[in-house]
Amino acid sequence: MPDWKHNMYLLWCGLFINGMAATLSTPFYPLFLRQDLGVAQHVETWAGAAISISFLVSGLCAPFWGSLSDRFGSKPMLIRSGIGLGLAYFANIFVFDLISFLAVRVFQGIMAGFYPASMTLVGTNTPEKHVGYALGVMSTSTAAGSIIGPLAGGLISTWIGLRGCFILSGALMILSALAVMGVREANRRRDTVRTTIRQNLRQAAKTPMLLRIYGIIVVVTVSTYMLEPLLSLYVVELGADESNAMLSSGIAFSAVGLATVMTGAFWGRMGGRWGLGKTLIVGLVGGGIGSLLQLLVPGVAAFTGLRFGYGLFYAAVFPSLNALIVRFADSEFRGRAVSLSQSANMLGFVLGPLLGGIVGSAFGISLVFALTGGVLLGAAWFIHASGFDRAAAARTGRAAGEPANAANPT
Repeated sequence: MPDWKHNMYLLWCGLFINGMAATLSTPFYPLFLRQDLGVAQHVETWAGAAISISFLVSGLCAPFWGSLSDRFGSKPMLIRSGIGLGLAYFANIFVFDLISFLAVRVFQGIMAGFYPASMTLVGTNTPEKHVGYALGVMSTSTAAGSIIGPLAGGLISTWIGLRGCFILSGALMILSALAVMGVREANRRRDTVRTTIRQNLRQAAKTPMLLRIYGIIVVVTVSTYMLEPLLSLYVVELGADESNAMLSSGIAFSAVGLATVMTGAFWGRMGGRWGLGKTLIVGLVGGGIGSLLQLLVPGVAAFTGLRFGYGLFYAAVFPSLNALIVRFADSEFRGRAVSLSQSANMLGFVLGPLLGGIVGSAFGISLVFALTGGVLLGAAWFIHASGFDRAAAARTGRAAGEPANAANPT
């Protein structure tokens, strides 16, 4: 077996385990705060802050870990992150108040980096003609983990409690580090000059459509992650008993991931048939309507069904946005253009849970669903009204007339 394929399989397993470990307990932070730590007021706000602070610290530490990765290779960063995240989850055993919980979340953010290190290793150790295929395969790993993680966490927490879930998450994180120890990294040092986000934004500004895409990514990510600290509490509001709320909310979390995996290939084909702009609009409109309908559900079962329906459409959004970045960016800037999209996502990860927690605590969780639906529908309207979808179609049409090796280097 070629080294690149050997690496791809091992890294897929590592990312799958890592993603499952992360989602095993994260969806249930609000219930942990209320039931185990005794937080009685503003639970939504503190849950949002706990999720956001980890992403914020992770983003601040990313340049440091990236420079070490350039110097020593991505494999040591994978092992460092897996073991460090395992220790961070184990540390939750000793958390008995809000401040110590937030401190552990800061430590978790410092140790993050398993996913970008995996993708970097694949990108730098895979022959160019196979990079697209390898990255596509890798993208399914975290999606699969996010299906099993919340469901398993909901089941396990009913038997051994959330602290038991933290222990299991820690063990799985360390297992993910062990899974990638067999990776063969040939290109340990990269001589390319690292550029700053500001420099990359200046380059991206030469193509205004790229800036629009980044703006849409931030807005959509914020609106989506506003719900992250609230879903388990909303399940309780819908009538689920708190003793079973973790299982019910775990199923609701998994429903979106399952729908995403089921329809990923379908939306890929539709992007080629309808055009990426129109596919993006359909995904945003369907996701927006799905979010608004979740305000009207009579119970947990209907809510879970609507979460699945929402996921069927929302699955079209980010693949279309990522494909548009590749389409609009010049070939020599594509790597940095994709990196900027990850920065935009990270900004959304930081702001979304924090805003969702604040709004949910002050005005009720229902308003967050209304805001999410309205933002997604507004983004769809903006894309159409600004001619973005037509520009995307024109760009795709021009690219289709390019030589094959220009559109898809081999």
